[in-house]
Amino acid sequence: MEGLIFDMDGTMVDNMMVHHHAWQRKLASIGVSMSLAEVKEKVHGVNEEILERLFGDRFTPAERTQLAYEKEAEYRVIFADRLQLVPGLRDFLNQAKENGIPMAIGTAAPPENVDFVLNNLGLRHYFEGIIHARNVSQGKPHPETFLKAADSMNIPAEKCLVFEDSVAGARTAFNAGCKAIIVTTTHYKQEFAEFEHILKFIPNFLELNLPDILSSNC
Repeated sequence: MEGLIFDMDGTMVDNMMVHHHAWQRKLASIGVSMSLAEVKEKVHGVNEEILERLFGDRFTPAERTQLAYEKEAEYRVIFADRLQLVPGLRDFLNQAKENGIPMAIGTAAPPENVDFVLNNLGLRHYFEGIIHARNVSQGKPHPETFLKAADSMNIPAEKCLVFEDSVAGARTAFNAGCKAIIVTTTHYKQEFAEFEHILKFIPNFLELNLPDILSSNC
């Protein structure tokens, strides 16, 4: 492996339950009751695409954009005092950077959330490329996000290793031709049974061995 691509939400920061609760609140405000299990199953990807998938043409594009903005603003308020990296990630990023391994982010998050995480945690300098929701025409599981992240490092996607937490993200990596490591902050290992491109499941980054990862012997 020549380059590393990181999803952000649920992979770099353990925040998916906060997102799920923010979605529950926003959906309830427009008269839709959805359990946490339903949100976990159905709500993933770019916000505007989520709303179109759930509601069809009930909302105009402008209304979908506004609803997405309101949901993300609520998420940032809820998460502001809990913002922290998944254990071991900063040391792993330092190790990769010291060894000259290019890194990029490929996330379905809007740029406001990317800035919220990267600026508050001082992470921006680690990454050669940052691909977010407004950089792509099709969200995950379409491979565009990870293909553009690989391009930002000038590395073929098949030579990149993706770190993800979600089933949709694992499918995105597969569609892009990437191997993947799954951080189990959000989903259980058995939920990924259909995939053969996953090298490893980890609860955090504390025990990752960079040389083994780069040689795909992890």
